[in-house]
Amino acid sequence: MQRLTVELEERSYPIYIGEGLLQDPELLLGHIAGKQVCIVTDDTVAPLYLEQVRALLSGREVLSVVLPTGEAYKNWATLQQIFDALLGHRHDRRTTLVALGGGVIGDMTGFAAACYQRGVDFIQVPTTLLSQVDSSVGGKTGINHPAGKNMIGAFYQPKAVLIDTATLRTLPAREVSAGLAEIIKYGLIRDPAFLDWLESNMASLRSLDSSPVTEAIARSCAIKAEVVGADEREGGVRAILNLGHTFGHAIEAHQGYGTWLHGEAVGAGMTMALAMSERLGWIDHEHYRRAVALIRAAGLPVAPPPEMGVDDFLRLMSVDKKVLDGQLRLVLLRSLGEAVITADYPSDALHDTLRKDYP
Repeated sequence: MQRLTVELEERSYPIYIGEGLLQDPELLLGHIAGKQVCIVTDDTVAPLYLEQVRALLSGREVLSVVLPTGEAYKNWATLQQIFDALLGHRHDRRTTLVALGGGVIGDMTGFAAACYQRGVDFIQVPTTLLSQVDSSVGGKTGINHPAGKNMIGAFYQPKAVLIDTATLRTLPAREVSAGLAEIIKYGLIRDPAFLDWLESNMASLRSLDSSPVTEAIARSCAIKAEVVGADEREGGVRAILNLGHTFGHAIEAHQGYGTWLHGEAVGAGMTMALAMSERLGWIDHEHYRRAVALIRAAGLPVAPPPEMGVDDFLRLMSVDKKVLDGQLRLVLLRSLGEAVITADYPSDALHDTLRKDYP
């Protein structure tokens, strides 16, 4: 087992990474203060892991909430089901919520924990590659709105993150590729040596070979923990973690949440960010070609939906969380491994990027 720490003073917490962690009750129980526990999961993950996690909670009063699966259900109505269950079973302020599932479950459970009785503890137990390397770490919680993804939420840190790599064995290949998008992102924004390693190990990662997968998760979480520790609430450098996401969120909203997986939209969005970075003269064509080849090798889209036009992108990007004072800030690359957040670009460069034929 590897252990990392997200350093946030009194809100610091551990990330545990290893195979078989869901067989060790002490890891989970060590972060539960009260007698009441509510496991929130979905109807895909519940048949696989719910009883295994319940078995770890001997001596606790355990409630389970099983939600429908998918990004399409990341909304107020589904969130209300968590509150209904907590209130219906009289859970008090010492209850602990356990998010058992992918990014949608983690985001909604964390948001519920931030709101219920003005804040209760929660623990992340991510079961998808994307949630293990990205959404379970850093305390971003929330739900979608028809006008924009993740526009309603809160920064609220978990007490711990338990990453059992054994849960990846039940993932379909499409979900594995979606997680690889976020892993590639970390190399592009922060770690060129990690990009080299990913190029050499992509086939093994897609096959879920244990050693390289654990290494990729650990390196991704270490990078995210470092960035979050420097900027918890995304007032500055943390925004670099959104490389490709402004374009990608527009794709998700346009297509209908859940039609494209988040990682698939990020893959296409990173390609667009790379194209714009090249258009501005910040990276050369060889860097663009190399990065796009890696995204494609992960099994990800490298082009937005052909039916999306410039006006579609501009309308949906205008409600992005990185819009400040009416200016859309984008995460772009000065070079491979160096990301910047900027609103200082010619509008023609953005429009030409949105018109570009990909790849």
